This record gives sequence, structure tokens and C-alpha cells, in this order.
Amino acid sequence: MSSQRTAFVEPRREDARFTQKRRYQMLIDGKSVEAESGETITRESPAYADLVVSEIPRATKGDAERAILAARHAFDEGPWPRMSGSERSRILARVGEAIYEHREELAVIECLEVGKTIRQARGEMGASAEFWRYAAGHAQGLTGETHNSLGDNAIGLMLREPVGVVGIITPWNFPLLIGSERVPWALGAGCTVVVKPSEFTSGSTIRMAELARDCGLPDGVFNVITGYGDPVGQLLAEHPATDFLSFTGSFRVGQIVGGLAASNIKRVGLELGGKGPQIIFADSDLEAASDAVARSIFGVGGQACIAGSRLIVEAPAREEMLERLTKIADKVVIGDPLDENVHVGSLIHRPHLEKVESYVNAGRKAGARLVTGGERLSNVGNYYAPTIFDAVDTDMSIARDEIFGPVLATFSFETPEQAVALANDTQYGLSAGIWSRDITKAMRTIRQVRAGRTWINSAGGGAPEMGIGGFKQSGIGREMGHYGFDEYSTFKNVFMGLNPVSTPWVE
Repeated sequence: MSSQRTAFVEPRREDARFTQKRRYQMLIDGKSVEAESGETITRESPAYADLVVSEIPRATKGDAERAILAARHAFDEGPWPRMSGSERSRILARVGEAIYEHREELAVIECLEVGKTIRQARGEMGASAEFWRYAAGHAQGLTGETHNSLGDNAIGLMLREPVGVVGIITPWNFPLLIGSERVPWALGAGCTVVVKPSEFTSGSTIRMAELARDCGLPDGVFNVITGYGDPVGQLLAEHPATDFLSFTGSFRVGQIVGGLAASNIKRVGLELGGKGPQIIFADSDLEAASDAVARSIFGVGGQACIAGSRLIVEAPAREEMLERLTKIADKVVIGDPLDENVHVGSLIHRPHLEKVESYVNAGRKAGARLVTGGERLSNVGNYYAPTIFDAVDTDMSIARDEIFGPVLATFSFETPEQAVALANDTQYGLSAGIWSRDITKAMRTIRQVRAGRTWINSAGGGAPEMGIGGFKQSGIGREMGHYGFDEYSTFKNVFMGLNPVSTPWVE
């Protein structure tokens, strides 16, 4: 184990950006409303001890019902699904610009509620605006199919139509970014939506919906309800008036909501957990690879489903990679997320910090070698040191479970076949990375890895043009790109007889 030299910046409570608690309202049918019970949920910032930064309505089942029925009415009777693609496109583009113009406000909200750094949050807000812009550009050109080879007397059409009312449940780690991977695609397809953000991090989603309303989105098209999974998320999944459910979160909860949706044969899109492998061949640019691996697993405290939490490195490069990663881990600056020089902020809350600690302790007990880290950094907030394990066996919990923390498990391999076997030895299949200067070897390897979102000589890159989603127990369905519009569309078969010939069936 290295001597821990991680720099820590103590959280400062005097920053003017959080001197006042933010009080939010839900958005139902175009109106900002309280919960019918009058009850609220307060959110203490995970980065600053005993500092309440937001208060949201605690929605009841009745509130959720109102939001769903508002979306249903807006879809069945309102103008949105009947607008031309160009009209919808113009409004979505305005929303993207509004998000960009308010990116600092939105970044501060997520910085305080999630605990991520202000630099990280700013980048996410810019990416979110870009997602809306892309969806706006493509909403105008959505197409179906024609079949003109059915003979002289017939023609066939496949009409694209919006799937209907979409329930969207988003997680606490990237509330606005993940919401922006889904909402503009659903709206661009002509659907109406009800979004339920995490009770921990609802602020930025509410503000996004308010901005959309101000940009001219009709009432009832974009609704936000806040509160707990039971009853709010549960009703979104099982209500007969919702036609599609999009859920991002853990495998365990995904099983539950998927089962609820199945009760009335509702289509679902699920993005669930991950245990991303990062395969490093000895011929790689090890400096670039180590920097990308560290950013992937230690950035945002490892609280990302696509984090590369398993390092699978070719034996000749193992010691050098571990040495490089240890040096990076020890230079990471952790602490006050509003400090511009901090690389990593806080974990989401104390129970999660304790969960990460329990996995690290289990890894030690099972015989894995702790290379660096393995400790919390302050009693103020929920800060944990970047942690690296070596000599990890595939049956250890740190090798198999999604820890969702800054914990890297290291394995080595001798042949490409061994690397692929290690990469695929998991229930998950969300993300994977390959590093090699030999592009043929890298492509052959990536083809064999069972994961939906992959990188070669990169980690975490992407674009709204490209669809994302998981294999195996990491979920079903695809978001973004043209795949995202297909996700929120349904297709109608129209067979037309052009010159019907009256031939009696019965003489």
C-alpha cells in the first residue's frame, strides 16, 4: 500500500452560491404546484455537513395520477403530437439554448445536491444542451417506410407514430444529463412525458422543465413529479395510461419496475448497472491509458454506471500500469466541490460511503492487495480516497458487484482470449474499453466483448449521434442517435389496394 498523499480541500460553507435554500415546485400540466399533502423532502448537501440546500414536494399517488392524466390528455387531445416536425424542432432547439444559457445555475444546483465538482457539472450542462440541439435537428426528418414492390394494385406504408405517454425515472448521479438523453428524443418523436427524478437530486430536472415551459412547450407535454419510488415511480410503471417506461438505476430496482410495467404489457427501456472492464494490452500508450482509466473510475467518485471498475492488463505491463495509476490517485485533489481546483467531490450520502467502505473491507479480508487508498478523508461530508486493489480473484465481491465508488480491481492476462474471458465474466454488459496501438487486435477484441457502449483508446467519449444501451443484465433498449427516436416510436402497417377487383369470395 502506498502512503496516502491525496490532497483534500476542506468544504467551505461561506460561499455565496448556497447561502439560501432553494424551494422547488413540481410541474404538472404546465403549472408549478405543491404536493396535495403539503409535505416536502429536504436535501442536505452530501459535501457540506448539516447544510440543507433544497426542498422539494413529496408527491402522493394522487399527484402522480394528476401528472399522468395531464400527459395523457396532452397526447390524446393536445397539439404536440399533431404538430409538424419542424414546429417541434424549433421548440426543442430553444430548450437546448435555454439550458446552455442557464448552465452555470444548473451546474451549481447539481454541484450542491449531487456533490460533484463544479467543473464536472458545467461540462455536463453543456453536453445536455447539445443533446437537445441534436434531437431538435433530427425531429424534423423522422421517417417511416414505403413498399412499392407489392404489385400494380397495392402499395405498403410503415407509418412512424409516437408511442404515447412516456414515464421516465432518472437516477441521482447525472439527473440533467440522463434526463437529456431521453426527454428530447421522446418529445421529438411526438410523445408526452412524466419525469420522476431522484428524491436526492430533483432540482436541475425541475428547472429544465420550467425552461422548456418558458420556451413554448405546450401544457402537459413535460411534467415533473418529485418524491419517492413508492408510490410515485411505482405508479408510473404500472398505470394503464402510460405507454412506455424508461428507467435508469440499479438492476434490483430495474427488475421491480420492469415487472410492474409487464402487468399491462407496457414497453420498457432499462439502463441498469455495470462492471466495466478496461483491457490494456502491453503495446498501449500506457501514459494515456492510465490517465483515462483513472478518470473513468475516480472521476465523480466512481458513481457512474459506465465507470471502468475492472482493470484487465497484459502481464508485462501490469506493474507499470499500477505504478502510473497509483501516482495519479495520490495526486487527485478531493474536497469542496465548488473549488475550481478540486478534481473529485463527495459521494452521494453517508449510507453510500459506508457501503463503499464495506466493499473495501471485504476485499482486504478476501486477500486482495490494497495498493493505495482505502479510507475516508474527512468527517465533514462523504469523501473517499481513490482506491486500487491488485491480486483480485474473480469470485471476490469487489470483482463481481457494482460498488459505485472509486474502487478499481486489477487482473492480469497472458493472451487476448484470457482478456476477453475475464471481461465477459460478469452479469453486466454496459461498457468496456480496449487499449492497444494495434488497431486490428483492438477491433478483434472489442467484437468479442459483450457490452453495449465501448471505446478503443478512449474512455467515456461519445456523441449524441451514437446510440447507447446495455447487454445482459445491464438493460434493454437504446437511447440517443436515431435509435432513440425508434425507442419512443411505434410503427403502423398500412396496406392499400390501389385498384380493388371485385371477386366474390362466395358465389
